[in-house]
Amino acid sequence: MNAKLISNEPVLSPGYMDKFINLFASIHLSLRTKIMISFFTVIFLLSAVNIMLMLEVLRFNSQYDAIITNITTANDLNGYIKPAIDAEMWDIVSGKTDFATGSQYQIVDQANSQIDFLMANAKSEKSRNKLEVIRRTMQTLTHYINVMGEQIEQGSRVAENEAVLTNIRGVSTVIEDSVRDYMLVEVNEAEKQYQANQARFTQLSVLYMILLPAVIAFSVLAAWIISASIYIPIKKLHDVTTTITGADLEVFVTNNNVDEITELGLSFNIMIGKIRELLNAKIKEHDNLQKAELKALQAQINPHFLYNTLDTIVWLAEANKSNQVIEMACALSSFFRIALSKGRDWITLRQEIEHVRSYLTIQKMRYQDILDYEIEVEESLLNSTILKLTLQPLVENALYHGIKTKKNGGKIFVHVNCLDENQILLDVEDNGVGFTPYKLTKIQTMLTEDSEEISMDGDGFGLGNVNKRIKLYYGKEYGLSIASKYRVGTRVTLAIPKQESQMGQELAT
Repeated sequence: MNAKLISNEPVLSPGYMDKFINLFASIHLSLRTKIMISFFTVIFLLSAVNIMLMLEVLRFNSQYDAIITNITTANDLNGYIKPAIDAEMWDIVSGKTDFATGSQYQIVDQANSQIDFLMANAKSEKSRNKLEVIRRTMQTLTHYINVMGEQIEQGSRVAENEAVLTNIRGVSTVIEDSVRDYMLVEVNEAEKQYQANQARFTQLSVLYMILLPAVIAFSVLAAWIISASIYIPIKKLHDVTTTITGADLEVFVTNNNVDEITELGLSFNIMIGKIRELLNAKIKEHDNLQKAELKALQAQINPHFLYNTLDTIVWLAEANKSNQVIEMACALSSFFRIALSKGRDWITLRQEIEHVRSYLTIQKMRYQDILDYEIEVEESLLNSTILKLTLQPLVENALYHGIKTKKNGGKIFVHVNCLDENQILLDVEDNGVGFTPYKLTKIQTMLTEDSEEISMDGDGFGLGNVNKRIKLYYGKEYGLSIASKYRVGTRVTLAIPKQESQMGQELAT
């Protein structure tokens, strides 16, 4: 039986379009390449005009947003600066508010910040000139406020203060009028921009209506040609497979008839498998790196704490207070023994509480006039397993950022109890100075967003590192929560899974 070859001629009627299709099909490209050419050609042609129009619209929106933002900011400034500064300075003159504790400079700083923002976003020279006038007037306002402060410090009479207050009110009125003038300039600028944008948009609309039909026609034609050129090699392959299924095994299959789609699928599956393996390895490597970094942080015990403790021991020894020397040395030994824990990451809750108690014992002997503490733990939880160095950094924050900054000292409360049968609730509370609402909101946002660093401007691991370690070891659903009231106190809360394994019982013994 003679071998038969499948005809290479496509089943198409003769014509210029067919000749062009045959020429395109004769190009030795893979099916994947031809499909990608078809896809990107059509997408590019259809999107080119739309992208151009979208860019113009985005430019228009950006210009309007900038102007509207400037007007809105100026309107906020206009409605805030005069009533706020007049009222604050009147309270100072009338004796309701002390000059040193008044918010007059905060009001001025906020207004200057808004003016700087407007200056940075000013688009015209006229707007910048108006803002420069406002800025100089704000400098005059600051000058009169300083004069008021100097007079009050020198014990001036009420009449003298009222005279300065009159000047302040006059300057604030000038600022208010200048801001209105600036807003009028911005409104006029917006009107000019609107007219220019309308003309430009009309031109683009006409161009779009002309180009879009041409682009669509070209895209349809290109898609038809490319799809037909892809059909030819597929039709050849179909003819070969049809001949084979007809039991004609003498048919000759050339290299041009390889099933590239199948090969592509197999290659893609192999590639995805390798990528998955590499990704899993990378994630594991990243987790191990994070754990290694956190272990390094644990090892970096604050040297100042050690130095200060040793200095206190020396001072007590020189004062012949041997009992207190023994107590502090034992507490220091216990503190470091548990902190190291033979390199273990997990210890019992009993050991964690002992670690906190040792720390507080040392600090109470150092700050005996300002520090007191109370620790309450449910007895049934002491053998539970907990991540090492979870409570001590929270207690350290409570001491350095709550108690020490309070003039008459305070008390730290550590409570550990069952939240439910599967969770343990750990609370570290102090009646120290607390956080201002602004700082509390900032810290809570950082905790929620799992910020890399939450700086408390002090020593110790800090809330950020504790929060990060908790999420890394226990899971993203766990973490710190904080509640605070300024001049009342702060409460840091942590719920962790209850874990009482054989390891925990062994560590307890």
